[in-house]
Amino acid sequence: MSFRPKYITFDCYGTLTNFDMAGAARDIYGQRFDAAQMASFIADFSTYRRDEVLGAWKPYADVVNQSLERTCKKHQIAFEQAASDEIYRRVPTWGPHPDVAAGLAKIAQEIPLVILSNTMNELIPHNVAKLGAPFAHVFTAEDAGVYKPQLRAFEYMLDQLGCGPEDCLHVSSSFRYDLMSATDMGFGGKVWVNRGHEPAAPGYGYTEISDIGGLPGVVGL
Repeated sequence: MSFRPKYITFDCYGTLTNFDMAGAARDIYGQRFDAAQMASFIADFSTYRRDEVLGAWKPYADVVNQSLERTCKKHQIAFEQAASDEIYRRVPTWGPHPDVAAGLAKIAQEIPLVILSNTMNELIPHNVAKLGAPFAHVFTAEDAGVYKPQLRAFEYMLDQLGCGPEDCLHVSSSFRYDLMSATDMGFGGKVWVNRGHEPAAPGYGYTEISDIGGLPGVVGL
């Protein structure tokens, strides 16, 4: 692709930050399941988190809490509030994937970087501080009053930036949270960071990179 955007907009958790919900769940529940059951538990926990953000906004602690409760119910184990609290407590401690800092450093002085994240204002500063690059703007679901993949989250970001979707390149490791919505909204460009979270979906017309080190080349830097 050949596109020089006004802004590069990013998903944070999973794309930039190594969002280790799976590791947290494994630490807490790994002794209760064999490997196949644990993998199923982790997959269901991810699925229920995505389902929980499709309705009205609520604090992310509630998203974690309710998705974990539903996962425990499905797997027929007791839900414990302390487990949910521990998983939420870990979120701001997670740092970036190893490729992030160097890749972003090559872009940050040329094109403003923006984050749109399904998170809380109390959490995101800790994660962004670990990314090693300056961000012009960081917007949260708490700011927007809505979570991705709902389009109103993206509309909020664009309103704050004072530009249209055609002016932005959106970067994410997730189709279901980000790139499908970015396609529907007409973003000028889309980049899929293939972190192995989801299968490829070439019908959505994106540029694929294996890590953030490939992003400068996408914008000609």
